[in-house]
Amino acid sequence: MPEYNIIIEKRTYQVELAKKEGKGLFEAKLNDKPVALKIEESETGTFSPLAIKVAGKTYQIEVSKIDRHAPFALKVNDVSFNAQLKEPKRIVTQVPIAQAVTKTRSQRGAAPQEGAVVAPMAGKIVSVRVKKGDNVNAGDVVCILEAMKMENEMTATKTGTIQEVNVAEGTPVNEGDILATIK
Repeated sequence: MPEYNIIIEKRTYQVELAKKEGKGLFEAKLNDKPVALKIEESETGTFSPLAIKVAGKTYQIEVSKIDRHAPFALKVNDVSFNAQLKEPKRIVTQVPIAQAVTKTRSQRGAAPQEGAVVAPMAGKIVSVRVKKGDNVNAGDVVCILEAMKMENEMTATKTGTIQEVNVAEGTPVNEGDILATIK
C-alpha cells in the first residue's frame, strides 16, 4: 500500500491506502489501525465535494488544490483545517547479488553475467539514474524498481562502467531480469 504522512494542524498521521474491488472501496490504515473506506459520489455525479464513509459514518470533505510541497486547506463537515502532504516513505531494499544469482539460476537455468544488476522481484522501473558509459561505484543507485507499491533502489554490484542499460522509465520487469551490466 502507498504510505503517506499527512500533517493536519501540526499533527502527523500515517496513512496507507489501497483500492479494493468494488466502486469507491478502499482498504486503509490510519496510524497502523485498519479502516475500511467507501468514497461516494455527490448528487452531481462527481467526487467533489468528497463523501467518505468510515465505520458507518459519512464525512463531507472539501479539499483545495493539493500541492505536495506546500500547505493546503482541508474542510471536513464544514470545519476548516490546514494540511500538508509529505512524500511517501521510501523503503530501500538491497538484495545481495548472490541471492539474486541463486534465484535466477534456479528459475532460468543460467547464470547472469558478472556485473549484472538483476531485478530481485517483478515490478516496474520508475526511474533510471545511469546511462551507457557512466562510471559507477559499487552501491551507487542504478535505477528505482517499484514493486508491491514500494520503491526499491537497485544498486551497482561493482565499481566500473555501465556497458548496457536494458530498461527505461515505465518498463515492466520480471524477477531475474538483467537491468544493467557493469564492466
